[in-house]
Amino acid sequence: MTLLALNKPYGTICQFSPHEARPSLAEWVRVPGVYPAGRLDSDSEGLLLLTDDGALQARIAEPRHKLVKRYWAQVEGEPRAADLKALARGVDLGDYVTQPCRAEFVEPPDTLWARNPPIRYRATIPATWIEVSITEGKNRQVRRMTAAVGFPTLRLVRVGIGALDILSLGLEPGDTLELPARAPWDGVV
Repeated sequence: MTLLALNKPYGTICQFSPHEARPSLAEWVRVPGVYPAGRLDSDSEGLLLLTDDGALQARIAEPRHKLVKRYWAQVEGEPRAADLKALARGVDLGDYVTQPCRAEFVEPPDTLWARNPPIRYRATIPATWIEVSITEGKNRQVRRMTAAVGFPTLRLVRVGIGALDILSLGLEPGDTLELPARAPWDGVV
């Protein structure tokens, strides 16, 4: 079994086949036969796991397994505690209501890599960092959730899957790391 952690760079699509306008996973991952266990949209960055083991891929990606995915979202504006409680209760997005999650404020991360290209800076509009932990993972879910409560996401970074944390792995954007088949966090997955 092969299990890789990738720090997916901003702008990269979660497929190996070439794309006419964006880089694909093939530009960063050189190990044959692995596939993403879940996805990150091209505008999101951070931890992506890839494996050649279908059962492990399902345990990581399928919501019924309740594996927590942690995201740091830099949102436009200054949400209050009540706004984060609204996120945590679940948000009606029109086509579905999200499951309850954890949402809390985090300090601006000084250990986070710079995004290329950087987000647009606006001196008159503040930005706030929050951490959102979900077990679902529907298309653009965290972005849609923050927008639904009035705070659009400017930057979204997946920092954790289960007990794995991208910052503790020390991966820069585009870096991969092969994880041991029986890693200490394996029981979490």
